[in-house]
Amino acid sequence: MEFKDEKEIRHESEIMPEKPDYAKELEAIIKSDASDAQIREQLEDYHENDIADVLEELTSEERKKLYRILGKETVSEIFTYLEDVETYINELDSEVAADIIESMDADDAVDVLDELEEEKSQELIELLDEESRHDIDLIHSYDEDEIGSYMTTNFIVIKRGVAVRQAMKALVDQAAENDNIGTVYVEESDGTFYGAIDLKDLIIARDYTQLEDLISTSYPYVYAKETVEQCIEDLKDYSEDSIPVLDNDNRILGVITAQDLIEVVDEEMGEDYAMLGGLTAEEDIQEPIFQSIRKRIPWLIILMFLGLGVSAVVGIFEKVVAELTLVMAFQSLILGMSGNVGTQSLAVTIRVLMDENLSMKEKLHLVWKETRIGFSNGVLLGILGFGIIGVYIWLVKGKPILFAFAVSGCIGLALVAAMMISGFNGAMIPIVFKKMKMDPAIASGPLISTINDLVGVVVYYGLAWIFLINILHLNLL
Repeated sequence: MEFKDEKEIRHESEIMPEKPDYAKELEAIIKSDASDAQIREQLEDYHENDIADVLEELTSEERKKLYRILGKETVSEIFTYLEDVETYINELDSEVAADIIESMDADDAVDVLDELEEEKSQELIELLDEESRHDIDLIHSYDEDEIGSYMTTNFIVIKRGVAVRQAMKALVDQAAENDNIGTVYVEESDGTFYGAIDLKDLIIARDYTQLEDLISTSYPYVYAKETVEQCIEDLKDYSEDSIPVLDNDNRILGVITAQDLIEVVDEEMGEDYAMLGGLTAEEDIQEPIFQSIRKRIPWLIILMFLGLGVSAVVGIFEKVVAELTLVMAFQSLILGMSGNVGTQSLAVTIRVLMDENLSMKEKLHLVWKETRIGFSNGVLLGILGFGIIGVYIWLVKGKPILFAFAVSGCIGLALVAAMMISGFNGAMIPIVFKKMKMDPAIASGPLISTINDLVGVVVYYGLAWIFLINILHLNLL
């Protein structure tokens, strides 16, 4: 009898079970000859996102059959998960499409309408009921960078001063239209925001419980006119399912949900990644080529002139290059490491600067910290480079030991200086941009890298000129 050792048993237990292929299952159900009722019952077991994924595998007629079977409420939820919703909206009658959009949360309806051609979008808006048009117009009234453009009007609100039984009745009445019921918001008689109640607390409350005892009056909120950049840190600090969005008179307009927050953070990260590459945040695959060129060319021109500055500095040290050609082989090492340190410091600084409450003292502390990190890493890598490169030049290149370690010493010192200065630049430049009321992400990776190339060249060839030629006269070796 063969026994398995402990390692084999553990390996078998760690093998992940294969997940079912929902796409194939859904496609088979939808294309089956079963009755509408049977298909509807089977589809109830699947998530709307999975159904959305399979739509492109269906024909137009099969999709229309599916919409009829599921009904507009379910179809509206499916449509919120679609990447290219325009294709599916355009194959529907305008009245049917309007009914589906009308069933969506206002923020989702806005997202769908924004993806359509302006003429088609306006046609559908005119077919919506007055309440839906009002909610869509409200969200559209805020700029893209304002938190109000991300809110939903799907929330429950009750008046302060009612009894627990009345509060529960108001909750039930509103739940038919608004399913975001995890938190119940409370407003004063004049409509101003007062606080919030956790649904669980309201459910377990007795009739004799005072509603006031259940209300959290210090519940977090944001103003609709606040920019995403201003309040994103505050939003991330709370683990609530939703946070109310108020107007300037402290009346609740809507809420921003956890899902909305994920989208906000995702978009902010996308913008920062684009800007770190020297691109504009709104550029995407749909944008015309000449528009993309127009947006990119200003930065490329600036970077080209900075690059010419790097070349000019190398030209200044032409004698070093001519007499000690070996130093050229290690130029990329200095420039690469200084660029890496600068980019790391830039990423950390942009992340920290998202906190609008950061004091100047804290910002300067960050610069000092990044400079010290650059210096410390430079010392460690400088010592390592001094030993390895010295041995390499001595044994592999066959140069005299004095020459070998003089060159590696110059490289080590250059690494220390370049990495320290790059750490300072990577932290200081975005802070300066922020002070100038410019997005710190504009202090992009290419800009930092080019500036640090300039610093690295000056430091490296300057040290080579001073120590190798003027002091040690190693050009004679």
